[in-house]
Amino acid sequence: MNLIESLTQQATRVASDVQNSLKRARTEGERRLLLRQHRLALEELGARTYELVSSGRLPGDLMEPQVAEVEGRLMEIEAKVNEIDSLRPEAGAGADADAADPSTAAFPMVGEEDGQGDGEPAPGPGAGWDAASRFFGPNGS
Repeated sequence: MNLIESLTQQATRVASDVQNSLKRARTEGERRLLLRQHRLALEELGARTYELVSSGRLPGDLMEPQVAEVEGRLMEIEAKVNEIDSLRPEAGAGADADAADPSTAAFPMVGEEDGQGDGEPAPGPGAGWDAASRFFGPNGS
């Protein structure tokens, strides 16, 4: 009987520990959800406040440093967008060839094995198979 009572106590303790762990995990998940909701509410408050200050409906004297920070970040974002746009290839240059097969723009090295560079694979198995045949021998062993 002593063994059965001991096993019963251990099983009860383990079950209690599991329930406490589940409750703790659920509570932690709820806390994280509340934190995300709080951050979202602060973000919405900040966006609305920025709109009101920018439109002049709310005096911006107290929030002048924060508004300047937001405007500075917006200018940086716009500069990055312009930089990205300037790095993109022009729409007219080579657009017809790339429009036909966008994979040639993404993978220009494909089809160059045969020296043609036209996107068509070389006839036959290719250089990789030749190297494998030399390494493994003609019968594959």
